[in-house]
Amino acid sequence: MADKSQTCSVWLGSETGILKGVSLSKKRAFNFCDMSSVSRDQEICALTWGDRQESEVLVGCVNGSVKTFSTEKGVFTETRVCGDISQGRFTGIAVTDRSLITCVESGLLKVWTEGSADTVEINVGGEVCRMRQNPSQRHRVATGGKENPLKVWDLERPDKPIFTAKNVRVYDPSTPQRRPVLEAEFGEYPLTTLALPAGHDRVVVGNTHGQIAILDLRKGLVRGCMKGLAGSVRGLQCHPSSPLLASCGLDRFLRIHSLEDRSTVHKVYLKSRLNCVLLSSRDLELVGSDAAGEVEEVKEEERDEVWDSMETVSEKGEKRTVEEEAEESRETAEKKEEKKKRKKAKK
Repeated sequence: MADKSQTCSVWLGSETGILKGVSLSKKRAFNFCDMSSVSRDQEICALTWGDRQESEVLVGCVNGSVKTFSTEKGVFTETRVCGDISQGRFTGIAVTDRSLITCVESGLLKVWTEGSADTVEINVGGEVCRMRQNPSQRHRVATGGKENPLKVWDLERPDKPIFTAKNVRVYDPSTPQRRPVLEAEFGEYPLTTLALPAGHDRVVVGNTHGQIAILDLRKGLVRGCMKGLAGSVRGLQCHPSSPLLASCGLDRFLRIHSLEDRSTVHKVYLKSRLNCVLLSSRDLELVGSDAAGEVEEVKEEERDEVWDSMETVSEKGEKRTVEEEAEESRETAEKKEEKKKRKKAKK
């Protein structure tokens, strides 16, 4: 298992509760899980690195558990109960040197300190859609959601937010004014996720209809769109040092796009609907790869043949095909049932 997980540079969380690792350099993909315990309540809704060395991936599940996966050993090493399914799914997880930070949809943000039974609890407001950590000031996080304005919190002084916006736009917290310094629009559909490329003069946004655009933060203009996606975009992440963008969503594909010419560099069909993506900070080893060109030419209708060498790494690996076939059969049955209902409604 370790020899496989150590080659993976992209990690994805699926609705089926399977952690998926992708090695772009070796053109391989793997499932890391115990297939005997996979269930809907273990759907993965958040991923983050557990340490600065990127030797651990923290996996947030719908049932409120946070699992630790060792990329060096290729196995899950720890499971912590950090919430309850009644509080809503995780909208973000993060770490500091000695603490784990979790936030759920109900608005409960918790700081779990290593070696202490006590937790810091902050009510950040209801219907939270996202919690993000400041990578350069890790004790600061931002939260926001439906009818819940953007707030910036200092976890060392958690009594009240250090910044509150009236609407989610582009603000400059270093200035005393509370007016947005820029407002940009893209399309007519709700935005579901965003990511910042290196340089911070652009932002990449995705929406519910599979559209991804690059917005210029200096002028508020759309600089270009990525093509080829279908279905809602669930996860976006820009590589910290290379002009690359990873995306995933309901169409079950991982895509790697170039931010320079917006071309598709890699496209991988992963058989499950995907919720989140996590990139390694190391070189993704795409430049000059012959495999990249081959994958780029794959057509949508040929997706079942993409990366036939995909393997499952699990304690019960032989159950992978049965599990995935059952999942696909269930979704097909649901679609047929919906069609029947629509036909009856028309009559």
